[in-house]
Amino acid sequence: MVTPWLVPLLLAVVALAALTGWLVRRARGPAVTFVANSAYLRRLPGYRRRARLLRGGLALAAGALALSAVAAASLAARPVDRDVRSEVLATRDIVLCLDVSGSMIELDSEILATFAELVQEFEGERIALSVFNNTSRTVFPLTDDYALVEEELAAAATALDFDLDAWVFDPEALQRLEAFLAGTVSLDAEASSLVGDGLATCALAFDETGTERSRSIILATDNLVLGTPIYTLEEARALATERGITVHGLYASMTDSASAAARAEMQEVVTSGGGLFYQADDPAAVDGIIADIDARQAVELAGTPEAVVTDRPERWFGWLVAGLAALLLLVWRLRA
Repeated sequence: MVTPWLVPLLLAVVALAALTGWLVRRARGPAVTFVANSAYLRRLPGYRRRARLLRGGLALAAGALALSAVAAASLAARPVDRDVRSEVLATRDIVLCLDVSGSMIELDSEILATFAELVQEFEGERIALSVFNNTSRTVFPLTDDYALVEEELAAAATALDFDLDAWVFDPEALQRLEAFLAGTVSLDAEASSLVGDGLATCALAFDETGTERSRSIILATDNLVLGTPIYTLEEARALATERGITVHGLYASMTDSASAAARAEMQEVVTSGGGLFYQADDPAAVDGIIADIDARQAVELAGTPEAVVTDRPERWFGWLVAGLAALLLLVWRLRA
């Protein structure tokens, strides 16, 4: 309780008021009317039963009054819970790196669902989302505001849930898609899905380079490149490795003649750098990547201890209501 001294003080006041009332009534003397030849009434069974009921009712009323007084005094003293919390701040940074080229759009909604599932397992990590085609765009930078992250991932999944091959489409859905893809397509129509450049941009998305932190990239792509990138996939992964970043791969592709070679190249590049490689729809992908990121925890920073005080009026409020209800009911019945 915040002011526990109020409990004995208020109970003493109530007891003093009751004692004062009793003394005043005793000084005035009882209001008695004498009736001749009525002594036998005290021996009647009905009289004795009513007297027992009266004494019992008064005792119960006194108990209800005492309960109400204790509950009211406890509420006035403000019952609370005190908890000292010292949050542990994780030093892990994760960049979600998503290919949004034409060959990936039909698969991106499912990949974003996997990203959202990954985020639900994080606690304290900072997360960023970067998307790329032949240029890159940061959807949101590294942040531990998980409400924002979940909102942005949901909005991205909605925007990318679009069938490019449909004959009829919703204009609003197309507008959402175009708004989301803005900044990922340059004027060079001869290039698409420059995976190496996209990965290199994600590797440059990490800040606080002077601090000891665990850094990971989760790259989701079909690795089908059109055009000549500045960085090959291997060069981009090497850049990430130089910066202490581990690259994990989520491979997703519509089956075609080039997909087998693209998958093999991506698997080789990712695993040679110490990362994990999964099919995007592999149920084990989330648990595997989470376990690896957890294992790479560099340092845990202890947050400043904070005293949290939570009011708990419900502990006594019910007793107060019950005591007053019982008191009023008993007084009503005794008067009747």
